[in-house]
This record gives sequence, structure tokens and C-alpha cells, in this order.
Amino acid sequence: MTDFQPSAMLQAETKIGSGHQSKGGLLRSQYNTGVWWRHLLALLALAFALFPIVFIVSSAFNNAGTLSTSGLLPSAPGVRNFEKLFNDPIRPFWTWMRNSILICGLGSIFTVLLGAAAAYAFSRLRWQGRRVGLLAILLIQMFPAILGFAAIYLTFAKVGELFPGVGLNTLGGLILVYLGGAMGANIWLLKGYFDTVPKELDEAAKVDGASHARIFFTLTLRLVAPILATVGMLAFVGLWGEFLLASIFLTNVDSQTLAVGLWQTRNADQDRLFGQFVAGALIASVPVVLLYLALQRQLIGGLTQGSVK
Repeated sequence: MTDFQPSAMLQAETKIGSGHQSKGGLLRSQYNTGVWWRHLLALLALAFALFPIVFIVSSAFNNAGTLSTSGLLPSAPGVRNFEKLFNDPIRPFWTWMRNSILICGLGSIFTVLLGAAAAYAFSRLRWQGRRVGLLAILLIQMFPAILGFAAIYLTFAKVGELFPGVGLNTLGGLILVYLGGAMGANIWLLKGYFDTVPKELDEAAKVDGASHARIFFTLTLRLVAPILATVGMLAFVGLWGEFLLASIFLTNVDSQTLAVGLWQTRNADQDRLFGQFVAGALIASVPVVLLYLALQRQLIGGLTQGSVK
């Protein structure tokens, strides 16, 4: 009996070990036969996404500065394209950059303030036509913005005759147009987040004598800071890359945005000025990347809670 127990235990351990080995081998065989193609697709998607970035960076640091000499590796590495871009008297790059930052900054701030005020009214206040107003905002967003370009152009052509500061070819007029088109989706996104804030906080503040304005500015806005950062960042990125309306609205070189100015640079001579174009495009991507890196936590939290809850 004493001689049998160790051998029996040894046999049991051997069977368990062989069972684990066979299971591991089965998993490895399944992995090798059924999962490898997923990794291949992931690598292909990654290469497809990185190719334009690598091409732009390589072309920006290629001293040849033409489209015909551009490739994945610069034939003559250097920063000559940036020097030409910064010193071009016909194409004021830094003026375009200033205009874009001004339009996107002010547009984002006012978009957040107006959207938050409207979302607070729809979320906290009860008034006749509230539900109809929300559905109307949603319905209007279904129509493409390009339908209103002709009407916007004619409207601001007339407005500019009375108020030159907000007419055609002005930064103020373009900001007003952007504010009008950015309210719909933002109001719904902000309202979803406002609904997650307990209404008992508002009632307690009212008992202490606070008005709706004071509750909104001193209490509610602090509690919904993640969604405000999310809406502000989405508005900034959307306005930064907007081209179609800005190209129609702004015609003077000194009043154009960065997107319009770079497009005209490329359109002037597609081959000879390609180096300046990609150098400007590379610099133009820096503010958006830094903004995403700085506010990525607020973006994830704000979108999740604002859309789901």
C-alpha cells in the first residue's frame, strides 16, 4: 500500500500535466490557424493609416520641394521648405495661422457658452414648446449645411452694407455663421450630460435664494466641466479643418484661414509649391494634436456620459 500511493499520485500528476500540455497545444493550434489573419488585417490597416503621415513628413523635410521628388524617404533632407514658407511675401503663413486660431478659439468659446445655456434651459426649465424645440433642432441637423451656403452668402452681403465688421470677408461674420451651425448636435450632447446632474442641487440653491443664472454659472458649469471640454475641443477641431464655407466667405489673402491659404498655395503651382504646402500642413496639425493630448480624458468621459446617460 505504501508503495502504490506515490506511483498513483505520480500517474495522476502526469495525466494532469499532459492534459494541460494538450490543451495548450490545442489553443496554440487554434491561434495559429484562426487568428493570424486578424493580426494581418490590423497591420494592413495600420500601414494604410500611417502612409499619408509618413509621406507628408518626408515631403516636408525634402529640400527638393516638388511633388515629383517626394516619397517615403526625403531625397535631400533639410528645412528649406519651412524657410520658404515663413519668408514668402505673397502667402502670409503666420497671418493665416493667427486668423485660424482666432476664429477657432472664439468660435469654440462661444459655442460652449451658447450650447450650455440652451442645454440648461432644455434640461432644467419646463416651458411650453420644449419638446418641439428639441425635435426641431434635431430635424434641422438632418439637412446638409451646403444647402444654406447661397442664402448665407446673400444674407451677409447685405448685412455687411449696414455692419461692415460682420459682413463678407470678415472674421467676425464667419464666426457668426459657425455659431449658427454648431448648436444642434452640441445641445443634445450637453443636455444628456446636464440630465445626469441631480436636480436636488438646484432646489437646494433655490432655497438659499440663488437665481437660475447664479445656479448655472456658479454651480452647474463646474459639475459639467468634462462635457464642456469635450464640446469645446470638438468645436475647435471642426472649425480648424473647415474649408468649404471659409473659402466662399473669405476672399482677401490677409483674412483667409490656414486651410484656405494652404489650398491656394497648392493650387497656385501644384508641383513647385508642394514642399511649402506639406510644410504648412505639418505645422497646422500640431495645435490639434496637442489639444487632443491635453484633453483626451475629458473627451472620453464627456462623450460617454453625455451620449449614453
